[in-house]
Amino acid sequence: MGLKAIVGIITGSLSLQADALHSVTDSANNILGLVASHFSSPTPDRRHPYGHQKYEGVAALGIAAFLGIACFEIIQGAIDKIWHGGDSVTISPEQLWILLIVLGINIFVAFYERKIGKEVDSPILIADAYHTMSDIWVTIMVLLGLIGIWQGEQFNLPQLQWLDIIFAFPVAILVFYSGWEVVRSNLPWLVDEMAIAPEKIYEIVMNVPGVINCHDIASRGIVGRQVFLEMHLIVNAQDVKTSHKITEEIERILKEKFAPIRIIIHVEPPNYESSNISFSSDKNNKSKTNL
Repeated sequence: MGLKAIVGIITGSLSLQADALHSVTDSANNILGLVASHFSSPTPDRRHPYGHQKYEGVAALGIAAFLGIACFEIIQGAIDKIWHGGDSVTISPEQLWILLIVLGINIFVAFYERKIGKEVDSPILIADAYHTMSDIWVTIMVLLGLIGIWQGEQFNLPQLQWLDIIFAFPVAILVFYSGWEVVRSNLPWLVDEMAIAPEKIYEIVMNVPGVINCHDIASRGIVGRQVFLEMHLIVNAQDVKTSHKITEEIERILKEKFAPIRIIIHVEPPNYESSNISFSSDKNNKSKTNL
């Protein structure tokens, strides 16, 4: 990322500067993952009884905002260059070799990360390897444009300078898309969007022996990161101990499928039975407390 940025500034290449910003996404995701592993622990404490993982979402939104501003600056610079002109991009063979070395490093990192991801069965590493591969294709595209500009310098073809501006736009769009993906993957966590369909939870719970009714199911978080689940339950039991065993079996099954997950089950008497599996915006859907 640093090498791309330095060469991009020295040569005046907007497409290479945009490519460096695209690399920021990959680097920032890695740093965010390391920071999140340290600070965004799902383990609760006195001040944060639901854990600390929303710090990761807040940081991700900061990264997305930075990428959006940077994308705007690149596009604005390209448009300004179209209307008012500007300094020509000058690239030397040595600078092209530096970019080829950067490309080689990216290729090595992508394949090595994917290899290790498969060895340790880490979805995060495998997903990040694919993200690095997308960075490789962007770098190849920009590199081809710069090679074209270098050839234009050799054969006195100044019109090839337009390659830099032309490639700046799709790369800037890719930067914007990367920022949007960061927002899209973290927004459900921050706004407490449903994590698991209540119908799916209902189907699992109703197959547990001793369960009579399950209703008012609500979940939030992100599956695979951290999920909070609550429900109301009616069981076929005459004592607290038997009821507790049934709820423990439900928790065991759900933890096997959706871990890490924290579950709250409210056991109710038979006359509290309800057909409302989940919550609804329907005004006619009265809660059991109004029945």
